[in-house]
Amino acid sequence: MKIIVLGAGAWGTALAVSASQHPDRHAVTLWARDATQSGLLQTQHENQRYLPGVALPPKLAFSAAELAELPALTDSADLVVVATPMAALRSMLTVLAACKAPVAWVCKGFEAPVAFEVGLLAHEVQEQVAPALQAGVLSGPSFALEVARGQPTALVAASAHDAVRQALVNAFHGPTLRVYANDDIVGVEVGGAVKNVLAIATGLCDGLGLGLNARAALITRGLAEMTRLGLALGAQPGTFMGLSGLGDLVLTATGDLSRNRQVGLALAQGQSLAQTTAALGHVAEGVYSARTVVQRANHLGVDMPIANAVVALLDGLLTPQQAVADLMGREPTVEQLDAAS
Repeated sequence: MKIIVLGAGAWGTALAVSASQHPDRHAVTLWARDATQSGLLQTQHENQRYLPGVALPPKLAFSAAELAELPALTDSADLVVVATPMAALRSMLTVLAACKAPVAWVCKGFEAPVAFEVGLLAHEVQEQVAPALQAGVLSGPSFALEVARGQPTALVAASAHDAVRQALVNAFHGPTLRVYANDDIVGVEVGGAVKNVLAIATGLCDGLGLGLNARAALITRGLAEMTRLGLALGAQPGTFMGLSGLGDLVLTATGDLSRNRQVGLALAQGQSLAQTTAALGHVAEGVYSARTVVQRANHLGVDMPIANAVVALLDGLLTPQQAVADLMGREPTVEQLDAAS
């Protein structure tokens, strides 16, 4: 199977490493936008910027082709994985619009609403710029470093097309990485987008020392918010109890490798948002997607108080202590298991 991974950040590199562990089954090429970075990957045999200490497999190939050359690079592929940030997805899919192979993305979040009224999920971007593609998403609870190290991980391959789901399973399913197929791409993408915002809130909660009771309540009510938004967008409710919903939320909200959790912890300690993001050195998607999540929810009339509090905190309208007070001071309501409350 010929696999092209577009994007040599932490996640793209980790997936390329994982698939390359089976050289008898797969031929994998990792594409980097920058020729200098691609050269360093080849000469240093590791991605020192994003995955230091992880050796790149000897059979892994590299490319630094220009964007205009990507159709030629992917022409004979059996699977193309777009591992760029959400901000670059539209341009990548535009270039790949005529690709005959299954295409999957791994970015999470809503696209910033530049030319549209609201931010769009990845599959909505694809429907606009590359409607002929057979496409989907690979998501779920996963830190890139652990995947690259071969530590046990389970992911979800979501698409309306069985061929895409099967290509992702064939490419990545193995002894240390399980891939489950799912046809609810809306639910999987909503889970991936909202969990990053909720992880900032959970990091804030832990940074303020509010205790394990508060953390459990925050994760549970956050899951209700995620589900409400997903249902309003047409998702299947059961998806949010699976890997891409509850699973990814628990990992990102509580795992120390979570950049979004680190943002919340730092804000709780009095650091500014600018100081926090500069210290990370990597993208924390929740910082950029929080506003688009809330904007899309408001457009649909969906109540998301935790996400609203995160946005107010990031915008400097609330202190960490005020954000907690606002959430705890809400009027009492009935807990409904259909996530309507």
